[in-house]
Amino acid sequence: MEAIAAPPPTPPIRNTNITSPSSNHQLHLRLPFRNPKLINFPHHPSSQPLTVTPPRNKNNTKNKNNNKRKSATTSHILPLMDALHFPIPIDIYTSLVKECTLSGDPETATELHSHITRSGIGPPLTLLNRILIMFVSCGLLQSARHVFDEMPVRNFHSWAILFVAYYENSDYENAIDVFMRMLRQLGVMEFPFLPWFWSCLLTACACTVNVPLGMQVHGSLTKLGACDHVLISSSLIRFYGRFKCLEDANVVFNRVSRHNTLTWTAKIVSGCRERHFTQVLGDFKEMGRVGIKKDSFTFSSVLKACGRMQNYGSCGEQVHADSIKLGLDSDNYVQCSLIAMYGRSGLLRDAKLVFETTLNERNVDSWNAMLMGYIQNGLYIKAVKFVYQMKAAGVHPHESLLEKLRIACGSSNFSSTN
Repeated sequence: MEAIAAPPPTPPIRNTNITSPSSNHQLHLRLPFRNPKLINFPHHPSSQPLTVTPPRNKNNTKNKNNNKRKSATTSHILPLMDALHFPIPIDIYTSLVKECTLSGDPETATELHSHITRSGIGPPLTLLNRILIMFVSCGLLQSARHVFDEMPVRNFHSWAILFVAYYENSDYENAIDVFMRMLRQLGVMEFPFLPWFWSCLLTACACTVNVPLGMQVHGSLTKLGACDHVLISSSLIRFYGRFKCLEDANVVFNRVSRHNTLTWTAKIVSGCRERHFTQVLGDFKEMGRVGIKKDSFTFSSVLKACGRMQNYGSCGEQVHADSIKLGLDSDNYVQCSLIAMYGRSGLLRDAKLVFETTLNERNVDSWNAMLMGYIQNGLYIKAVKFVYQMKAAGVHPHESLLEKLRIACGSSNFSSTN
């Protein structure tokens, strides 16, 4: 583990808890702190630890009112305690920080932290860690970093919170930097083995094209005997697959003693990147033979392979039938992949049938997949008409598709219709 060294900078979960040693107020650190942004890698539904805060539905008036009441509670308690000249115990501050973390109100978070600072109580490490989580949950990453930099003492939880904060904001360079600094400060003995943490680190290495560090992490995990863990092994397979190192990905896969959906889907995605579509279909069938559950991302990856195979045949239809049997044909991700597959294969009628079934939950990706099908098959008049339908539905086509359509139709003619 000591051999891990940061290479020169390159250009640009199922519930798992970390429990603090505090006896009164245990700190449960879970990912993600905020609703994670969609990124290209990995796009598989994560098995990392789940959220510390319930996702907020902006259209849900009840949730809004609850958040307002929670924020108002904090705003009322602090002036009241000040007016009565009562010292505020650590327990009260802890409860208010937890409340503000749930509400996600940045103004209240800033006010509460200022009050704690002015009180001169010298917050203990567990409360400082909770303040870090509060700021991250409220989207105040700079404030969290300021608190972190001013902390007289840090433990693994402090470092992990900042690492996760950068990771969830897709700032992978800073996430790796935090990891390296944490490793130097804590050393190997104080660094707990947490599969989700290593999975995030491998993802950060992949997204920053930091192959040397990713390979060193693999070597360290091998020494720890951790590569048999399904979350770590699937992350390693995705890491090598990202750089088209299919042989290394297969070595990792073959050394896993017990496979699940994560490892098989990671193998399928790697095969798709290498355009080994026949092998991808074989892996898909083998999953069914050995009784491994298939999820929406598995189907999406295989459908992508079917759409790119020259000898399309009935492979895609067979996969479509399997998704219906498992009840995944109504999944938005699968539906979008079905539309794209049928469109790429020239089966516009089948693509349109799938598109029409998405009427109630139709998203922008389904619209754009259908538009792409028309463009790929040279149906430019239908494509132009479909653009009008998209705009009437309040959906904006991808600019890349519009550009292709402009080129196909003639920019002067298309500009008037756009």
